[in-house]
This record gives sequence, structure tokens and C-alpha cells, in this order.
Amino acid sequence: MPDFTRDDLTGSRFEDVNLSGASFHDVDLTGARFRLVDLSRVVIRGAELVDMDLTGEVSNLRVNGVDVAPLVEAELDRRDPDRPKMRPTDAHGFREAWDILERLWRHTVARARGTAPALLHERVDGEWSFIETLRHLVFATDAWVRRVILGDPKPWDALDLPFDEMRDSPGVPRNRDVRPSLDDVLALRTDRMATVRQVIDDLTDEKLDAHTEPVAEPGWPESQSYSVRDSLLCILNEEWQHRQYAERDLNALESPEPPRSEAANA
Repeated sequence: MPDFTRDDLTGSRFEDVNLSGASFHDVDLTGARFRLVDLSRVVIRGAELVDMDLTGEVSNLRVNGVDVAPLVEAELDRRDPDRPKMRPTDAHGFREAWDILERLWRHTVARARGTAPALLHERVDGEWSFIETLRHLVFATDAWVRRVILGDPKPWDALDLPFDEMRDSPGVPRNRDVRPSLDDVLALRTDRMATVRQVIDDLTDEKLDAHTEPVAEPGWPESQSYSVRDSLLCILNEEWQHRQYAERDLNALESPEPPRSEAANA
């Protein structure tokens, strides 16, 4: 087992590495960056958490003996009254949630149209560009609504962009090099959002509690039966979260000296 006692690993890069069960003692992680990490059941003692920024799925997180996850959730709900509506329990609630998302995205798209086209391909702090974000949401709709709920075995468009950690799947496109225009991507988004609107408009509480028929053809998600409720909740979460990311990054791009990384697929 490797031992890095008293080694200077400043600037080291760990990617796709299994460090489960590892031990860190008297380690300086100042300025370190963690992205897409699983910190389940991690125990930290004697730490200095100063000017730390954490974003992710948080539950059962105890800080100095206090479970802060419910406090964070309550504060986020307080800040944005629309946020709790992304957790609907009946068909009417799903329609209300989609109404909200359509309204919010209209505002975000209007902002993007007022942004220099080249900036819409810029990545901020290593995250997806605005164009890539829209492409990913097309993929999410194709996966969870057109494939899982509607049973289309080949719902994909060439501009679909799966999440980075997904392994290549037969027939599912993943072209990171293409640089489509905003209008081209929005045409796809308009079509896919109309599909979700139709599904949600036709939704009843009985349909919401149903499970889907597995799609025999390979693809993503895997060919099995899924809860209609969970599939639509996944879409609501994707739309809500990625719009927030998009607004955050548009703010950065509009600032005098945005913290940009490389242009996406430049």
C-alpha cells in the first residue's frame, strides 16, 4: 500500500482514483479542489474549515455535533419560495412545477441571447458552458421522458450530451467537439420541453404512481422498469439545478474579469 508520509505532493492531480478507507493526518489541503467526489461516511477531526465552499447532495452532515443538512435545506427553501415546489406530490403539483421552470428558463434564455455568442461556449471554473448545459438537458429529457416514460428506444439527437461520468452506451451520442449555435440548441430544447409539457398535462395521480415498461433496446438508463414519479422528479431536479448553474455562470461571464477556464472544446 503506498505511503506518502512527509512527501510534498503540492499540485498533484487525482482523477478516477479509489481512495476509500485512506487516512489523512496532519495534511495541508489549502486551496485543494474536489469535484465529483464521494465523501460518504468520511470522518474529519481537528479540521480548520475556513472560507470553504461546498456544493452537492448533503444529508446527515454533522458539523461539531449538529446535523446541518436540514438547516441548509430550510434556508434554501426560505431564499426561494419556488424551490419547495420542485418536490411535488401529485399531478397538479407537477404541472405547477413545470409552469415555474418554463417561466424561469424564459428569463435565463433571454439573458443568454444578450450575451456574446462566443461566451456561451466558455466554461466557468471547469463547469459546462451554457450551450453544453442546454445540450445535457436535451439528453436528460430524451433519457427519462422519451426513453423511459414514452418508450422510445432511440430518442437521441446528435447534440445530446450525457454526463461526463456515464460510460459510453450503444447508440447514445457523445460529441464534445461540436459547437452548435444557441438557436440550434434552443430549437431542440423547445421541442423537448414541449414533450415534457404534454406528458405533464396528461398526468393523473394514477399515472404518477405507475411504473414504466422496460425498453428492450440498450441505452441509458438501463433497460428496466422505473417509477413515473421518480423519473419526472429527476427531470424537475435537472432543470432546476442546471438553470441555477447557468445563471451563476452567466453572472461570472458578465463580470469585468470572470474566473473562466478554457473555452469548451476549443
